[in-house]
Amino acid sequence: MRFNALITGASSGIGYEFAKICAEHGHDLILVARREEKLQAVKQDFERAFKIKVTVLPYDLSKPTAPEEIFNSLKRQQIPIDILVNNAGFGDFGLFVGADWKKLSEMIQVNITALTHLTKLFLPGMIERKSGKILNIASTAAFGAGPLMAVYYATKGYVLQLSEALARELQRTGVTVTVLCPGPTETGFQAVAGSQQSKLVQGKKIPTARDVAQFGFDAMNKGKVVAVHGLMNSLLVQVTRFLPRKAVVELVYKIQESKK
Repeated sequence: MRFNALITGASSGIGYEFAKICAEHGHDLILVARREEKLQAVKQDFERAFKIKVTVLPYDLSKPTAPEEIFNSLKRQQIPIDILVNNAGFGDFGLFVGADWKKLSEMIQVNITALTHLTKLFLPGMIERKSGKILNIASTAAFGAGPLMAVYYATKGYVLQLSEALARELQRTGVTVTVLCPGPTETGFQAVAGSQQSKLVQGKKIPTARDVAQFGFDAMNKGKVVAVHGLMNSLLVQVTRFLPRKAVVELVYKIQESKK
């Protein structure tokens, strides 16, 4: 069956790979990202290769008005959304006291507020049609506090808990909510966050964006609620449940310290 899939942060990384997987399955795409030229390039490639329709919406989700503008644009074009992938997000590395407030506030806007607003806008239509899938991208960071990336970890904890709650509320409506929780992944995330020197990623082989996107796509289609990518990540998440919270915070701090 052909669906309309709206994907945020679709110009690169996990969002791009998720868009490509949806295209491979014959779904039409609505792609959201800040960089219109990159979206237009993706549109041309995908329409030619997969014979689908791609709608480009160049919006900056750090702007509070963006979610409603996206919703209204699609309403005018009479494009219902069957799959919503809230992928857009970014982080920041370093001590909270020295962080740039503008970057932190934009992170909260993108990682939390825009994700929540888009879900609130598109969910009623899904419920009315008794069909729909929502995939929210969180992180293994969602399962504990994260010194040196304090606000980022907190935003992902919000995404995890919101997704679990909505999944329960939406039982028997025909709409499912899945939250994907990858660990470090080969994307531009580390460069934006400034965490390239963190022990968490330095010198380690990390999964590709394609691997993570495929895992998330499969979990979404199975209606799984929480999908943690990778065996080691799954084990780590389980272990942290049995450790004192103070110990988890100290462990994360040690893992994230920059290599000298």
